Amino acid sequence: LEKVKEFHGFTDFCDTFTLTKGKNVDEDEDNFAGEFKGSFRMYDLPEDPTAPLPMRYFDQGAVSTDPEEVIVRVYVVRGIDLQPTDSSGLADPYVEVRVGDKKEDSKKNYIPNTLNPEFGRMFQLRCRLPIEKDLRIRVMDYDVIGADDIIGETQIDLENRRLTKYRATCGIPQSYSISGPNQWRDSKVPTALLEDVCKSYNLPPPQYDEPIDTNLPITCRVGNRNFQLDQFERGLVKNAHLGPAKERLALHVLNMLPIVKEHVETRSLFSSLQPNTPQGQLQMWVDMFPVSLGEPGPAVDITPRVPDEYVLRIVVWNTYDVVLQEANIFGERMSDIYVKGWISGVDERQKTDVHYRSLDGEGNFNWRFVFPFLYIPSENMVVVKKKEHFWSLDETETRCRPALVMQVWDNDLFNPDDFLGTLELQLSNMPSPAKNAKSCTLNMMNSVSQDTKMVNLFDCKRLKGCWPFMNEENGNQVLTGKIEMEMEIVTKAEEALRPAGRAREDPNANPHLEPPNLSLNKILSNSAEFTKDHNFSHIMLPMMQSTGNFLPLVHIPLEDFQIHCVEEVQMGVHWHHHRYPGWLADRPVHLRHPGECISF
Repeated sequence: LEKVKEFHGFTDFCDTFTLTKGKNVDEDEDNFAGEFKGSFRMYDLPEDPTAPLPMRYFDQGAVSTDPEEVIVRVYVVRGIDLQPTDSSGLADPYVEVRVGDKKEDSKKNYIPNTLNPEFGRMFQLRCRLPIEKDLRIRVMDYDVIGADDIIGETQIDLENRRLTKYRATCGIPQSYSISGPNQWRDSKVPTALLEDVCKSYNLPPPQYDEPIDTNLPITCRVGNRNFQLDQFERGLVKNAHLGPAKERLALHVLNMLPIVKEHVETRSLFSSLQPNTPQGQLQMWVDMFPVSLGEPGPAVDITPRVPDEYVLRIVVWNTYDVVLQEANIFGERMSDIYVKGWISGVDERQKTDVHYRSLDGEGNFNWRFVFPFLYIPSENMVVVKKKEHFWSLDETETRCRPALVMQVWDNDLFNPDDFLGTLELQLSNMPSPAKNAKSCTLNMMNSVSQDTKMVNLFDCKRLKGCWPFMNEENGNQVLTGKIEMEMEIVTKAEEALRPAGRAREDPNANPHLEPPNLSLNKILSNSAEFTKDHNFSHIMLPMMQSTGNFLPLVHIPLEDFQIHCVEEVQMGVHWHHHRYPGWLADRPVHLRHPGECISF
């Protein structure tokens, strides 16, 4: 605040001169002996020796220079880019405030593993000016073993702020409220403050014209200017917290004068080990109130916001047009599809079961993901708390935008699974889903386009439809599949009233999920189309012994194969070809060798 050009470092009343001792000018030696505060003024003497002398400078001041006890409130909002002091490259900062021999700190509430802490704390002390004039705010690093380290500190001259004509004791707000969250906190009301400011600028006291008719505007005259309340509050929607019209008008006039307004300072922190290098910054402000004026108004609550508990429920119904990654023994393209999902920044990842041997990119799941998370609506931030290592004493808190990541994969038995495509949705600003798979394209993910309708899931609570999976090929985004899913966000209280389990586990509700059933017509048509194209009446499948060795191909009559497929569907499982060998034990099969056919 002292560096704001229009306030001239708050040295308008008097200057501060550093006193040194000795004659040694060595920079390594500390010669500081104190400070002298005063002002030197030269006046022209009147030509008439009998004329009175000009008024002394200190006699003109509106502020008394006598010792005075004041209440000091120090609001520390947050630290920015603090210097790390731990081997991890982070710090465990807390705030320490000193004035005279009085000290307050937040050591019990240190913030672990961060260089950008949100302190949100207010410290209240009393001091006697000018005897105890230096306010020191330190940011300390908490250590379990040994003394705590000083990250950096900043110092404020309270006396200069008390004496300046710019009134730096308590910033002037924009509105005068007698109740509510922005309740007036100064010791004096705006009309009294305006009178003091006029006196410090050698202006006559303000004059008010309050008409008897309440419909007529109230007027205030300061110097040679008139001010009306209507010119400041034209179109203002009044609320129950606003104070009297006269006080509101006085406050509007104060906001036009060169005095300190309501503010948050950003002050650099310095350390004696590196005196010329900032060790970070601190966002804060200071209020001062003379004890002689009585108890000030209530302090501002700057406690950090506490995140709310939410639950994101995702029901994965189906996938469509997923790229086919593998080939079966007949040379047809296929994929063993499953879907994986998580909230960005949260380690916990969930995935569906596998839809085996999809020949057309379609997968059926009826599978529920349940993601609990912490969220601050006013900041649109997800709060993640976790221990970095198993030996860590404290959890590290990070914040990120609420985003859902969904991926489609191809399952492999022996090799690593193949990544097929991804979908990332910002929950507070996401494209509205397509109604069906046919109308689902990559164009709907273009948030810049005017044709794209964006929605906030926290507002609409539930969405259902199709979104596209995409992957990058040769620097271009290509469509690799589509997912049909239902998304719902509920609070912790709503979850207790309408519970839902993961996957298809109990409580299987909201909505109830049945295992996916394949269509009989689809199975028969697929096998019929295959035999028609290839003129085959049998299906050949590889078999494996318990030792892991492959046997020759098993030659299965197509009719038996189709019957088995129907039975598998009725059992409510996916089309698992690897289950066929167990079924073959009760069926007549043929083991085909080159040039011969042996029946069992």
